[in-house]
Amino acid sequence: MKIDNRNLTMIMDLYELTMANGIFEGEFRDTVTYFDMFFRRVPDNGGFAIMAGVEQLIDYLNDLHFDDDDIAYLEGLNLFSKEFIDYLRNFKFSCDVWAVPEGTPIFPMEPIVTVKGPAMQCMMVETMLLLTINHQSLIATKTNRIVRAAAGRPVMEFGARRAQGADAAYYGARAAIIGGCVGTSDIKTAKDYGVIASGTMAHSWVQLFPDEYSAFKAYAELYPDSCLLLVDTYNVIHSGIPNAVKVFDEVLKPLGKRPLGIRIDSGDITYISKKARKMLDDAGYPDCKICVSNSLDEYLIKDMISQGAEVDSYGVGERLITASSEAVFGGVYKLAATEKDGVITPKIKVSENTSKITIPGVKIPWRLYDRETGKAIADVITLNHERIDDSEPYEIFDPVYTWKRKTVTNFIARKLQTKLFESGKQVYTSPALKEIVAYRKEAVDSLWDEVKRFEKPHNYYVDLSEDLWTLRNDLINEHTFKGE
Repeated sequence: MKIDNRNLTMIMDLYELTMANGIFEGEFRDTVTYFDMFFRRVPDNGGFAIMAGVEQLIDYLNDLHFDDDDIAYLEGLNLFSKEFIDYLRNFKFSCDVWAVPEGTPIFPMEPIVTVKGPAMQCMMVETMLLLTINHQSLIATKTNRIVRAAAGRPVMEFGARRAQGADAAYYGARAAIIGGCVGTSDIKTAKDYGVIASGTMAHSWVQLFPDEYSAFKAYAELYPDSCLLLVDTYNVIHSGIPNAVKVFDEVLKPLGKRPLGIRIDSGDITYISKKARKMLDDAGYPDCKICVSNSLDEYLIKDMISQGAEVDSYGVGERLITASSEAVFGGVYKLAATEKDGVITPKIKVSENTSKITIPGVKIPWRLYDRETGKAIADVITLNHERIDDSEPYEIFDPVYTWKRKTVTNFIARKLQTKLFESGKQVYTSPALKEIVAYRKEAVDSLWDEVKRFEKPHNYYVDLSEDLWTLRNDLINEHTFKGE
């Protein structure tokens, strides 16, 4: 689903078109390439990330075309040949695309999206591919940390007004639902994706009235079935809770209604929530929920719970929708192989920064699960001609410290990627958002708790097959300059 009908084809870096023009005019026009998207580090030094954004990637790839005004602009740059401009005028996407499904826990260095096709086309989709997957995976990952910190208490996404633009608010809310939020304050996202729209009132509602009681009374009369009052405009303990209780008694009780809850948005929430809980209980409203907000993140929520805060749900805004603690996901898109006349040539990027050395070749990422526990053991990346036979023992090893080896038995091997496009035609149907959420919960549950720690999580292994490790090592040696 798209936020509107904009043509996003021209959201690309200029070098994508200058390179494509050079390829079109040169010897590589008929060369097939394989590109991988992967990331090098989990945000916030976490143990894993959450894949998101695939549906929007599909929408983008399905609508690749250059409008007349795009063509006129590109002609005016005087950078491209007439023949290449004609190619763009009649552009038709023809690549194969694979991706890890949304909601899947993902780990550094493994290919999460793979694109195969003409070199020109593979290069031209780089920017939007990265933008889409990076953004939503970042927000889904941050959200999942916050939701896990809440330890079963509902978390609602409240960040639209703090997002960096309408797209970030809309798709960020979608990613937050994938990550584990139960609802969003953004009603367009709620409407389009069939999720709960959450929200009550702002302080301005209370300030409009001559006093707090009048504001609460008017709201309760308007919404007797969903009355949740914001109680911290003036003073939670001395004003907000007493006025809320008075309205519950005078407006809701005669109607046979019960209050939905109160919301606290400032102050020492742990302390105030304990006081508020006792006051509500003493007034006969033990079922009145306490929702809190105010620049929350996973660390604040975890601390509040450990200190005994009486909180039933959380509204999380700016630190979720902007992933403020780590604002970049860092996914990259690199050439892995070329193919001409049926012959595949692996490609590698070598760097003195070892984390930037790529994994060459056409690859398949696998996840191995213990048959007895259902827990994920490790991921293994193989070359595309290899298969992991889970009816036989399989040896895995650390690709850096290669003497660290383990023989895995009684396991299930599953491919991580699924095919989205074949020769430019969509062959995959995106699941409904609620199905992605259910899948994400099951997939995260398959990870050991040690991998899910916030601080110094256990290192989940992404290993290479023996053949792939050998290929990578050989290419590194081939491209390494030997000094005297």
